[in-house]
Order: sequence, then structure tokens, then C-alpha cells
Amino acid sequence: MIRHIVFFSLKQSEDIATAENSLRRLKDIPEAEFFEVGRNSKTDALSNEIDLVVHGEFVDEAALARFKQHAYYQEAITVVRPLRNLRYSADYHFEKVS
Repeated sequence: MIRHIVFFSLKQSEDIATAENSLRRLKDIPEAEFFEVGRNSKTDALSNEIDLVVHGEFVDEAALARFKQHAYYQEAITVVRPLRNLRYSADYHFEKVS
């Protein structure tokens, strides 16, 4: 399994809801075994730059690649990219525990 985590900071705080709603649509892409979007609670004493976090889980790299080719993903990029200041992502393998 692949865990895909993306952190976003936005240029304007008033755009958080727009970006969040666009990213939430990605949960409808069938390649994701699990998908969620959340707002950073900003309770860390040292770092609060991140506004939104995306967490998705995929069977393998091929499923993640198909996810990124889906029309909803492309639509989200079109909406979110101009609103964001930073985007950090990480993908790592893990074993799914039943």
C-alpha cells in the first residue's frame, strides 16, 4: 500500500474553504482506498504554516498514478494551484493491517 500525504498553505485565509471543497471531491476517485481532507488545527507551538492536509491510501504506485490522471484531480489542480503558497507531499509504503 502507498500512503500519499500532501500539505498545503494558502496565500489568503479566505480561500481555505474553496480549496478544501475542491480537494474533497477527490474522494470520489475510485483508485483511492481511503481519502480525507482536513484543516490544520494549528495547535503546534513551532509551526502553523499549513492550512490543509490531504491523506490518501492506494493499493500501489499504479493506482496512485491513475488517481492523478483522473479528471477530478485535474480540476482540483486548476482550482487549488493558483490559491496555494506551498505544497509539500510525501508518499511511502506501508502494510495494511486488517
